Amino acid sequence: MEALRASCLVVASWIAGAAIAAPPQLDASLPVQLEANSSDVDYKNNKLLFRAVRISQGALSVEADQATATGLDFNDSRWLFSGHVRITTQDGFLTSDEARIVFTANLLSAADIVGSPARFQQQRATGIASGHALHIDYRPATTTVRLAGEAFLTDGKNDITGDTLLYNLHDQQVLANPDEQGTQRVRITINPKRPDPKPNP
Repeated sequence: MEALRASCLVVASWIAGAAIAAPPQLDASLPVQLEANSSDVDYKNNKLLFRAVRISQGALSVEADQATATGLDFNDSRWLFSGHVRITTQDGFLTSDEARIVFTANLLSAADIVGSPARFQQQRATGIASGHALHIDYRPATTTVRLAGEAFLTDGKNDITGDTLLYNLHDQQVLANPDEQGTQRVRITINPKRPDPKPNP
């Protein structure tokens, strides 16, 4: 039974023979750019407030209506973004109501995203992969997106639902750990392939 459970960890692969693009390279040597409509700095409590803010580094960017931070040192700082949060990557984006983001060693190292629901989308060689959940954890270094709470993934043809799903943006694989599913079973809907329409004579 345990062997069966272990073998079910990988429930689907969406590679389908398509060429996989190289993962986006995080480069700590690139400058971090910050733009905002306004800012308030509380030096006493070491707290910064930005409105209509956008932070970018290479192809990666984060924008929101408002952001608070523990400091402008991107070697080690923690940010809370709220209101129309959008994280843009090389080939997709994530949107949410709120995101807690950690910058370490001049790189975005972790993003914990909350929404009703939070959503993500990735452009692939074979189409668009998208999903949503109440919580999304994004880890750029490992190119993984973990969806928890009413998790849903689709490639436009096949759908996967569960309590928790892990999607690897680089390998384009979906994993569902049975120990994280609670009372909800993983459900995969494989829609029949529709034949190409015949041209009109």
